[in-house]
Amino acid sequence: MHEAEVFSMVSLAEEFEQIKVREDEMVELDRHHMDDCAVQATGGTENTQGKVNILLQSFISRSFIDSFSLVSDSAYVAQFPHLGEEILRKLDESRHTVDRLRDMPAKEIGHLIRHVRKGELVKQAVDQLPAIELEATLQPITRTVMKVSLTITPDFKWNDRVHGNVSESWWIWVEDPENNHIYHSEYFILQKKQVINQEPQSLVFTIPLFEPLPSQYYVKAVSERWLGSETVHPLSFQHLILPERHPPHTELLDLTPLPITALQNINYERLYKYTHFNPVQTQIFHTLYHTNYNVLLGAPTGSGKTVAAEIAMFRVFNEQPKSKIVYIAPLKALVRERITDWKVRLEQSLNKVVVELTGDVAPDIRAIAKADVIVTTQRSDDRGPVLEVIVSRTNFISSHTSKRVRVIGLSTALANAQDLADWLGIKQVRIGTLFPCFIKIQIWNCWTIQLSTSGTSSTVGRSHLGVSRQTLLSTYGHNEQTDIPSYQGSFTVQTSFNICVVEKTDKIDSSGSNCFLAAENDPKMWLHMDETEMDHIIDTVRETNLKLTLAFGIGIHHAGLHERDRRTTEELFVNQKIQVLIATSTLAWGVNFPAHLVVVKGTEFYDGKTKRYVDFPITDVLQMMGRAGRPQFDDQGTAVILVHDIKKHFYKKFLYEPFPVESNLLDVLAEHLNAEIVAGTINSKQDALDYITWTYFFRRLVMNPSYYSLEDTEHNSVNTFLSQLVEKSVVDLGYAYCLEIGEDNRTLMTTTLGRIASYYYLHHQTVKMFRDSMGSDCSISDLLHVLSDAHEYEDLPVRHNEDSTNSTLASKLPLPVNEHTYDNPHTKTHLLLQAHFSREQLPMSDYLTDTKSVLDQAIRVLQAMIDVAADEGWLITALRVMTLIQMVLQGRWSHHCPLLILPHIEKHLLHCFRNPERKGKTLIDNLPELIAVCNCKKHLLTKMLKPELTDHQVDEIWEVLQKLPVIDVRLGIKGWWAKGNQEEKRRLEGIIKDYAKDDQYITVHADQEYVLEIEITRISKSRHKNDQKAFSPRFTKAKTEGWFMVLGDIENRELMALKRVGFVQSRSTVQLSFYTPENPGRYIYNLYIMSDSYLGLDQQYSVCLKVIEADIEAQLNSEIADDS
Repeated sequence: MHEAEVFSMVSLAEEFEQIKVREDEMVELDRHHMDDCAVQATGGTENTQGKVNILLQSFISRSFIDSFSLVSDSAYVAQFPHLGEEILRKLDESRHTVDRLRDMPAKEIGHLIRHVRKGELVKQAVDQLPAIELEATLQPITRTVMKVSLTITPDFKWNDRVHGNVSESWWIWVEDPENNHIYHSEYFILQKKQVINQEPQSLVFTIPLFEPLPSQYYVKAVSERWLGSETVHPLSFQHLILPERHPPHTELLDLTPLPITALQNINYERLYKYTHFNPVQTQIFHTLYHTNYNVLLGAPTGSGKTVAAEIAMFRVFNEQPKSKIVYIAPLKALVRERITDWKVRLEQSLNKVVVELTGDVAPDIRAIAKADVIVTTQRSDDRGPVLEVIVSRTNFISSHTSKRVRVIGLSTALANAQDLADWLGIKQVRIGTLFPCFIKIQIWNCWTIQLSTSGTSSTVGRSHLGVSRQTLLSTYGHNEQTDIPSYQGSFTVQTSFNICVVEKTDKIDSSGSNCFLAAENDPKMWLHMDETEMDHIIDTVRETNLKLTLAFGIGIHHAGLHERDRRTTEELFVNQKIQVLIATSTLAWGVNFPAHLVVVKGTEFYDGKTKRYVDFPITDVLQMMGRAGRPQFDDQGTAVILVHDIKKHFYKKFLYEPFPVESNLLDVLAEHLNAEIVAGTINSKQDALDYITWTYFFRRLVMNPSYYSLEDTEHNSVNTFLSQLVEKSVVDLGYAYCLEIGEDNRTLMTTTLGRIASYYYLHHQTVKMFRDSMGSDCSISDLLHVLSDAHEYEDLPVRHNEDSTNSTLASKLPLPVNEHTYDNPHTKTHLLLQAHFSREQLPMSDYLTDTKSVLDQAIRVLQAMIDVAADEGWLITALRVMTLIQMVLQGRWSHHCPLLILPHIEKHLLHCFRNPERKGKTLIDNLPELIAVCNCKKHLLTKMLKPELTDHQVDEIWEVLQKLPVIDVRLGIKGWWAKGNQEEKRRLEGIIKDYAKDDQYITVHADQEYVLEIEITRISKSRHKNDQKAFSPRFTKAKTEGWFMVLGDIENRELMALKRVGFVQSRSTVQLSFYTPENPGRYIYNLYIMSDSYLGLDQQYSVCLKVIEADIEAQLNSEIADDS
């Protein structure tokens, strides 16, 4: 379009309809038309369109408007800050560009405009003119699609009077100069804080490629508000290397479906409700069940890949019944799904022990040793690289041992299956990657992809009302297409027809669907059970939104729901009592429910880290779609995807074509190299290079070099590239104190911090932050800041407008935070932890989900902090970190009364805890005293708490009191003394009143190793002997009860020894080794027995030592005993 056409189109906007053409304005409008309009003003001066056109051009020409009414009307058009006509005229005459003015000093600009004092003012204006710098990285995904990673760096000074106090907006697009085509456009917002801090921002998008490759594309960024604020960055394809062409997909053969009797085992056959395997399982059955070859199966969601895994498992049960099977799922939700299923089918039916091993459930070594099947997962935020490392290490072990490990790879349809197969050591005949939509069409014959556009721009503040309405209309339209009869102007849905709506965020708003249905003739068309029965179910539901939607036959499923509410929704949907399920995208992987129609309501989610909407991975979208028409539930299915218009062609392409798998190892290479250095498999930089050659990353590096920024695939270039990667990772780890480099600049040696990072799977920046931020006397507040600043919380979502929510929440909490960082994930982490300790009500269900995520990682981070403090000998800091662990488990502050950890007990009930059998009824303020007063007499507790609490509530409190670990401790010193013929043990009186007496000191030799022996006897006996879990209802997962044993010199604030002790069933003996001081004298050490689960159950004992002169014979005997 030419400029005249653009002006004409804008002038027709409805927003200008209220502008009227007046008779007294005609003369001035004619003058402006003649003098100030650079292009033809369509419409002339006779109508509104022409008047608006003339005013727009007059404003741009900076013409002076005389008529008051015209001045008023021009306010509708635009507003723009200016420096003054005279200065602007001189700048125009100088012909200097903005970039040239930006490089000039203020004095030179003053001379240029012949007004030296105004030079500074112009310089400020130039520096405040919005400008950005662009850098782009090109990564070809296939030969026809390329990923562009665009780094945007603000390059101007923010001024609230000029820019406001919120943000500046830009339009960014990619254009082909040869054919004037735009391949991608995006609305981008720079926040004020990002400009002030000069924070680089990232955009990631895809654009099409055509062969032969064009010379270049251009990325253009244009300010939405500022004339002349634009940046152009060329995307050169001169050195771009396209990936290799992928081999064709495995053809699905026209085979007769194989009956399940082919398993030749009646127990296996009983596990399935159908009589024949599907075509995929039929084609691959022989390789899975009758050979030990590695297998790679790439097929769409719902193709029966889990059954294929079970067929391979049956072979292990038959041929190697004592071997273990490890099933690695990408998400915890899928682990729970497999555990629920296999606990019934494999454990009860086949007597095979199935064990879950995740962050939520950590069985002991004995349970793992007895297991036949171990179902596990990796961290959800790091699953790609971790899985790659696991398989790489498996291949390495297999190549160095006689025992071969069989690998079965299950995936969606892949474009580069051959690369994965080569890495897994699979021959061509055992690769199966099927065309992604071929299976749906050929087997179930009704896989429909409807691509709709939402009609909304990709802005942070946009409204999704139109998308929500389109979602509901999709269900109506689909019902009409399936010939479902209509009654009373609406329709009745068959009971076999279920609908799953996948929301794009973790936040579900049901008000729109409720209002939409309320206006229908039959608002409860999706409810298929008696309303009275549903009312009874609703009474048991906690979530307010779920109560409202269930009445209309709509369920809600997200991570913030209470476990009972989630189970209720699942059972109603599976049993087809309700027909619509609204689930969040994060749970789409774990929702394996029958659904005829799946609606994916948008393919973007708001990323709080980048403050913008980003796309779901295409594999996630495919997984969501795969919930439609599941073969074990349905014979047909439909998926409706609501996408932004500019991304329609991208999804059209990859919904019908397989997606290549690339490596993500580079993002976390330093962490995995550190783990291998700690394990001893890497001892030098050359070992690190050799290690990389075992990875999938190495395979893909030479197949798609441009994706990994490798310029060419020559041998020397690849070696140089890999050496630089290793060198960078080594430097990063060295800077984080995780390793040391030998004098030869090749040898790599681990450090204590490196071992801590590897053991607790922490980022190297986290342990570096521990080293830099922790000290010998950190307070609880200091340690809470350190915990919140861990790199593991870097990706905690801070959603749109949550900064104001965080500000409100912060005002209710005791510890202050930086008010300028409310949009920071670490600040949000700090607030969520405080709210957890204060038991403050959270503002929304999203915050409950976020709190679970924070607590899920808190324990391992705190355990690492303890190890750092212990390594430095910081006694006070270590004890306070242990206290912080107790706070996290119980959801209370350490200064709160310990009785508050009991169920139903709040501050207003503490006055009830008085000894009913003692005169004066002394107030009880700690747990050991309460347990001693009750002394297994429940009626005493009842007498205290009645009538404030019900009998049932008192029973729950009594159960917890019976469960609490009350222990008796006896101490002794083991070691060698002068003229002793054998190792001795001497009893130690640990409890000292007022001051230590002479007979309470134990004589030991100076500078010698002794062992403090701690005998622990559990006094309280839980009714359930096998129940090792602590009472921690506020924590996100079950926690095994345990203890910390700490020996410290309180006078010097030095930690002498530390040991962790697991659950004490009845009696246990713990040994702490320590060295006595070098100088003779009397010393008192303290033994701290700290619960790792409960507040208020810690114990402290004194260890009184009389140190005498060292004895060479005793030292020698002690060292010999240690060596033996």
